[in-house]
Amino acid sequence: MAGGIHRQLFAALLCLWLALAGVHAHAAGTPGSTIDISSAEATLEPDGLPAQRRWVQLPFRWDHEFPGLGGKATYRIDLPAAAVPGDEPAALLMSGAGNQVAISFNDALVASFGTLGVPKHDATKSNLLVPVPAVLHRTGQPQSLVVRTTIQRQRGAGLASVQYDTEASLAALYRDRQSWRNTSAIVYAVSLLLMGGIAGGLWLRQRDALYGCFALAALSGVARNLDRVWPDVPIPWPLWGAVVAVCYACHIGLIARFVLLVLERNPPWLVRSIHAALALSVTLACASFAFARPSLWTAGLVVLQLTSIVCLPYVVYGALVDRRRIAGVLMAAGTLAILAGAHDLLLVRMGLFGGAYFTLTAHAMFFFVMILAGLVVERYSRTVADYRALNTNLAARVAEREDQLRSAFETVRQQNQEQAVLLERQRIMREIHDGVGSQLVGLLNVVTQAKPDRAVIEEHVKLALDEMRMAVDSLQPTHDDLPTVLATLRYRLQPRLDAAGIELVWDVEVIPPLEPFAARAALQLQRILLEAFTNVLKHAAATRIVMHASWHGDETPSLVRIVLTDNGRGLPTAPPGGGHRGHGIANMHARAQSIGARLQIETVDPATGGARMQLDWPCARA
Repeated sequence: MAGGIHRQLFAALLCLWLALAGVHAHAAGTPGSTIDISSAEATLEPDGLPAQRRWVQLPFRWDHEFPGLGGKATYRIDLPAAAVPGDEPAALLMSGAGNQVAISFNDALVASFGTLGVPKHDATKSNLLVPVPAVLHRTGQPQSLVVRTTIQRQRGAGLASVQYDTEASLAALYRDRQSWRNTSAIVYAVSLLLMGGIAGGLWLRQRDALYGCFALAALSGVARNLDRVWPDVPIPWPLWGAVVAVCYACHIGLIARFVLLVLERNPPWLVRSIHAALALSVTLACASFAFARPSLWTAGLVVLQLTSIVCLPYVVYGALVDRRRIAGVLMAAGTLAILAGAHDLLLVRMGLFGGAYFTLTAHAMFFFVMILAGLVVERYSRTVADYRALNTNLAARVAEREDQLRSAFETVRQQNQEQAVLLERQRIMREIHDGVGSQLVGLLNVVTQAKPDRAVIEEHVKLALDEMRMAVDSLQPTHDDLPTVLATLRYRLQPRLDAAGIELVWDVEVIPPLEPFAARAALQLQRILLEAFTNVLKHAAATRIVMHASWHGDETPSLVRIVLTDNGRGLPTAPPGGGHRGHGIANMHARAQSIGARLQIETVDPATGGARMQLDWPCARA
């Protein structure tokens, strides 16, 4: 997938570059009727040197003739008499002149770009289209063209090609050249700024040296491209020239470092060499503009060019030996960049092999912007794929863990259920042993006597039966409904009370749902009340029992209060010596204490009799 992206990207870039080159070639061509001026009579006045007056060939490069010097230049050109029909507007088209320019046609000023001698404006950064009014033409006579310029040192001034034709013909050519020269520079500057910002953001998030290096390289390249289309820079010259040169050096050097980071081949000696070359070229650039020595900046460019050439074998090795697609793309882009750099260094800057006026490095370096875009897309796609695989793996592991947890939960649930059943069985066995069993033991003792008392036997049987019934009742799921527990006890005791002729007044107030309580607590509560009722039946000789139950939620802690009052003879007098009245009341206190309740038993009135039992049982509202 990544290889396909890189191949498509490189093919698109190559087509774009060829298309731009075609536009450039088309712009270089001229209509058949256009007059191309190839020479001019020039008066050259370099600073600190005597003035010269001679013929020069166009394009004329001031820096090649007078390196490190500023000055003035005046170019005089005679145009043919019948070049343009007298009734049509004419125009002049110059590829560059400057740095500040004043143009006169037949001794009349027709255009000026900047102010002569004021270095704020630089007219060499754009094509100059100069309309010539028809009234200025001399009928049947040659036309006189005078171009006066002022030049700042190391600013690339001079006079490029001059063309003369009708305004309609040159306007189309002017638009083509501006589209090639200015639009491409703006596109490159915006692209570098955008991709540099993206790379910088990625570096801040990931701290990847590859993104940090490209961010610095891209932002450094913005200055060079802006300088090509920005004629009125607020920074004074030659300071601005030094800034542009330093940014250009950083741009080239950091791109070379970026290539090695992409290939993941970083031999220490080569990395140190790139850093040393970058530092040296920056130093030479600053010294060149500080001391007016253009040769120093030329030497810095040579150092950068050699550094790029030294890095190329690593790229070729990665493409041809390691068979890496990204290395193949970098090899093509790097080769174009090196060829473009050699063209700009040898032909444009040094003027060798006939010289050249247009630079190509900016176009070649644009490939690396697109390469970074491809790398970002590739890494993003790979990251997305990795995250998808990770999510799939995590989903499978989560599902596996869920199955394990579900199985473990089911096992624990079964164990808890078995333990609950076992505990309930043990509780029932204990209750039967302590309740029904003790009554049966007592009954057995009575039966084995020589003359058993029928009433005692009947009493033991009834108590054993009551214990068994309460044990059965405790199995019912009513452990959060106290009124039902009390009603069940009433249902069991009502026949015995009716048989004894005792009236039962049942006064149970509304009790809210309580927190669930254990079946043992309900059973102990029933036993306490059963013991109280049994005592009344056996000993009190009462005719009336009042059962009152109420909820006291405003107390701390909240509690249920059960009060049982009879109109019998009251509690028996305590035996001499402070002994206990019997085991029944002691058992009731022990049962109350086992469920956290407080039990009070007292005589209502010593004169009239009657007994009163109060049970305070702390409970929580559900």
